[in-house]
Amino acid sequence: WWGSRFLDALEGFTDSSRLQRGRGYSSDNRILDFAITNGMVTATVRGNVNPYFGVYKEPKYKSRIQMTPLATDDWAGVIARIGSRAGLVARLLMNEMPDDIESAFASARKGSGKGAGTSSAKGQALLPRNRQDFKLTDCSCPDYANPCKHIAGVYYRLARQLDHDPSLLFEL
Repeated sequence: WWGSRFLDALEGFTDSSRLQRGRGYSSDNRILDFAITNGMVTATVRGNVNPYFGVYKEPKYKSRIQMTPLATDDWAGVIARIGSRAGLVARLLMNEMPDDIESAFASARKGSGKGAGTSSAKGQALLPRNRQDFKLTDCSCPDYANPCKHIAGVYYRLARQLDHDPSLLFEL
């Protein structure tokens, strides 16, 4: 269900019809290569032959997604909030993602780490809240819109990965 929450979060600030178009591009038949390395999601996505647009050879597009990482001080605040809640720590130590982990992020204020003054900034988030939560989303396809169907397909593949291993959110 973490993957569903990730997609729900994206639908909050993305054109849901463009996101839905990508569903068909998330299969192994379309995504030829998928990797998450150092917080960067990379994929090679198979496109369509379309003689109307002069595309006679099957194209392969490179898509990349990277969420905006939390600053070191902000991570310190999140870790302090998680560490103060034994239930969260116990679940994480059992390699489980607690249902309410987002509350620890939401209650950690920006700049709340060591040396930071009091801040009234909105708390952090584990799931994306807006476009600014993504440092990079790009695709080598000619579609000007973002997300294109290839990036949307990669979002769906990432959502499936989060269903299997929600701790990937920490890496992202």
